[in-house]
Amino acid sequence: MSKIRIGVLGGYRGTSMINYCKRADNAEVVAICDKSEDALEAQRENAKDCDIAFYRDFDDFIRHDMDAVVLANYANEHAPFAVKALKRGLHVFSEVLPVQTLKEAVELTETVEQTGLVYAYGENYCYMPAPYEMRKLYKQGKIGNFEYGECEYIHNCESIWHSITYGERDHWRNNVFATFYCTHSLGPIIHATSLRPVSVVGFEGTQNERRLRTGSKSGAFGIEMVTLENGGIIKSVHGDLYKNSIWYSMYGSKGRMECGREVPDSGHIFKIYVDYDEFSGDYGNPKHTDYFPKHGMEDRAEGFGHGGSDFYTMWNFVEKIKGNPDADTIDVYEALDMALPGIFAYRSVLAGNKSVDIPDLRDKREREKWRDDVACTDPKIAGDMLMPTFSKGTPEIDDSVYEHMKDLWDRERAASENTYRAAALNQGSKK
Repeated sequence: MSKIRIGVLGGYRGTSMINYCKRADNAEVVAICDKSEDALEAQRENAKDCDIAFYRDFDDFIRHDMDAVVLANYANEHAPFAVKALKRGLHVFSEVLPVQTLKEAVELTETVEQTGLVYAYGENYCYMPAPYEMRKLYKQGKIGNFEYGECEYIHNCESIWHSITYGERDHWRNNVFATFYCTHSLGPIIHATSLRPVSVVGFEGTQNERRLRTGSKSGAFGIEMVTLENGGIIKSVHGDLYKNSIWYSMYGSKGRMECGREVPDSGHIFKIYVDYDEFSGDYGNPKHTDYFPKHGMEDRAEGFGHGGSDFYTMWNFVEKIKGNPDADTIDVYEALDMALPGIFAYRSVLAGNKSVDIPDLRDKREREKWRDDVACTDPKIAGDMLMPTFSKGTPEIDDSVYEHMKDLWDRERAASENTYRAAALNQGSKK
């Protein structure tokens, strides 16, 4: 098969996927779509030596002659675009998150099933060196059956908030609840174990001055205590605590493994630490090891964001389309296994931190309960099911905060055309 022809929606975050197609031997980018003319102009500069069509309108974009689309648009708007693309006959690579509501989850699942096309969820943290090695070792049975895990995705975004919200008052980042953006933390353990989450207890960090002065209306961070189908438990923490942290740890019936912390000399997500026994109860002969795992295509992944994982998500997607049986993609069911715990964790928060069940949308009977459920914090979608962005009520934030954010963004853009273009293209490495 010749190169897979790909269109990319999202001229900022989509840069990483566009650059993949420019360097890949199995794909090429043929069209780019964004509502922002500035973003398109930056991509024209980035792709000036390529034969690429540019669009402002998504419906026009998906009529372009291509095989697949990458959705790198706003994190709460992926599902409607994915459904449209699939119905048009296009394979879909969807960036995080897969859905905003349960209604979207049902429709997306059924559209994937009806079309039979490839849907790949782009949770790139699953493909970072140490988390991906944890998946390999778990599948080999190194630590036995999963019993407990901890995962963290902490990112203090205050200094770049104006850049990643573009100074928009109604940007999704300002208006989601604390447990929404959960798949960077939960995803790698779900992908490692292939175990389904069955229930969750949610917790919400308090609002603080750091969040409010950027215009964000949610709690500072979210916690999900997730019970899996085998009885194992995951503690997931993600959000905007002051110091950054990406970290994963898994305990099994005969061992433990974790990646390095985000501190000097630990190796961070590039290094794995493993401590296990040959069999449960073999306490006299423990195996300890630590090393820097390799995917095997490090030379090709060099320069790609998130520890090279941006390369691997795209490579696996394209190879899946081409029929490679070894392509490791995250399908729609697993994507929802990663995302639904965050949605239901907030329902737990609003119910006083009570445990709530997480539906399995593989079961067609289960879907009927959620087919019309549009509860979320987006007033354009939720109607009379609108949720507050914070459990104690959506805060009122003075216009001056958003005016300040917009001013910072405008000044950043106006500093110089070249600086702006570089910043726009750099968005490909920001999450």
